[in-house]
Amino acid sequence: MSSVLSQDWLNVEYLVVDPGSTDNTPQLIQEFQQKFPGRIILIDEPDKGPADGLNKAFARATGELFSYLNADDLYLPGCFRAAVETAKKHPEAAAIYGDGYVIDAEGRGKKRVVSTSFSPRKFVYGGVLVLQQSTFYRADAFRAIGGFNVENRTSWDAEILLEMAMRGMPLMHVPGYWSLFRIHNESITGSQFLASESLKQHAKYFQMVMKRPRTVADRWMQKMVFAYSCMVQPRATLARIQNRLAPPDRDVARLVQPIVGRTSQ
Repeated sequence: MSSVLSQDWLNVEYLVVDPGSTDNTPQLIQEFQQKFPGRIILIDEPDKGPADGLNKAFARATGELFSYLNADDLYLPGCFRAAVETAKKHPEAAAIYGDGYVIDAEGRGKKRVVSTSFSPRKFVYGGVLVLQQSTFYRADAFRAIGGFNVENRTSWDAEILLEMAMRGMPLMHVPGYWSLFRIHNESITGSQFLASESLKQHAKYFQMVMKRPRTVADRWMQKMVFAYSCMVQPRATLARIQNRLAPPDRDVARLVQPIVGRTSQ
């Protein structure tokens, strides 16, 4: 919440979705509402899962760009301004996304994540990486798709981008570090407790795009597509090399400091 409210782009409508937390989340939200009067709209009603809760929030949103952040993650300073300025320059883009960092439970930087260009065929062969925390959807494009698929419990964010791309809507990657993605043992990604469901979902994506089930030959094709992506997208490849040489802990600490400083005043 601090990373949202400390952004230097003030024309933000901030909706917080809490479908029934049993920890101290309600108390924290109330504290932020008192500290930032009129800045936070709370949606505290039951939902059918994350995608449903997000759809409810975006149905009430009035802005031209939508973005969402899970409870463990953070936006970096300047993120909103960069997204808005890109949206103004490229009104054709249905979604805009940048890069970011993976952090651990304590907030230490673990690796750099550089997003890549998107196409349906590259996506189903594993040649696409889009960081959800750095993604912004144009409101009219989001509504045209019908919002997130509430039946998808693992990758609703990827599915909507795939739907947009299959309808010919442009998706734009903007180089720049916009967010922090926290992975730990209790998170969905870190725990992998929905891993089998995720595999089934990606099999559905392959069927959607290729109009057939995945075969053994497609496994070899996936390796070729990944190798090709490394060659044509050198920033992403360079980030992988840098991650092996030195984790970005100091860079992340420097970027997070303004968030703490602004919201502690």
